[in-house]
Amino acid sequence: MKVKITDRFVWQEFLRMMSIISAIFSIAFIFIDVSDKYKICAGLSVVLFFAGLYVYLWWRYNNLRHLNLSIDGSKVSVLTGDLFSQPGIKAIPFNEHFDTQVDDKIISKNSLNGIYINEHSSLSVAELDQIIEDYPFEDGELIDSGVKRAGKSKKYKLGTVCLIDGYLLAAFSKFDSQNKAVLSMPEYLEFLINFWDSVNRVYSQKSVSVPIFGSGITRIKEHKNISDEELLKIMLWTFRVSEMKFKYPAKLNIFIHKDKIDSINLLDIKAIENGI
Repeated sequence: MKVKITDRFVWQEFLRMMSIISAIFSIAFIFIDVSDKYKICAGLSVVLFFAGLYVYLWWRYNNLRHLNLSIDGSKVSVLTGDLFSQPGIKAIPFNEHFDTQVDDKIISKNSLNGIYINEHSSLSVAELDQIIEDYPFEDGELIDSGVKRAGKSKKYKLGTVCLIDGYLLAAFSKFDSQNKAVLSMPEYLEFLINFWDSVNRVYSQKSVSVPIFGSGITRIKEHKNISDEELLKIMLWTFRVSEMKFKYPAKLNIFIHKDKIDSINLLDIKAIENGI
């Protein structure tokens, strides 16, 4: 079980509910006279009821599939589902070159950007490349225009975004000499801070849906065993310290892959709401 039976959040929620239910029982027993021979049974029933309530809360928190948070006035939902089916803006992580060559060498067809290019983009690869080429990036976002490599030659600052037809293409990962997506932890943090700042400029009061960045094939140098739960916490922490604030009714949706939700303790994630 990802949530321990002794988890303090389970205990706090139990105490809160127990105080309410105990108050109701106390008022009820003012008007209900229980004979002496039934008092022991009534007492045991109450004890069993509260024990069952605790076990239910523990089970429920172990099976959470979504969580709603309020972080500095912004609504944030952590969800399980299909990112591509969401309304509003959907963020898709690309590499720092905005490569579009889906050949299982530059881009894997099973990656989010591979699925986007092959299945969800209304544009041909040539049209997509041209839009990226002509996109009005901010000063300083293009950092090198003559990189010699198998893919595109232009390189962009991590966190640079390109908004195309409701999809927010983001320069997320670096590529090593074998075209493997890699990042160091400082680079991962740099990406997130720049990304939230970029979202703040372009979201136009629309909800934004993002994956857990780094949950796929991107390797975090020296943190190869980092969990999705830890990545999610880092994302929420950087969101909190950034200047990004969603104005109602817009909100941030963070999507967890259905195969990974059982390894993430959403109850522990809720602590982020209180700045812990």
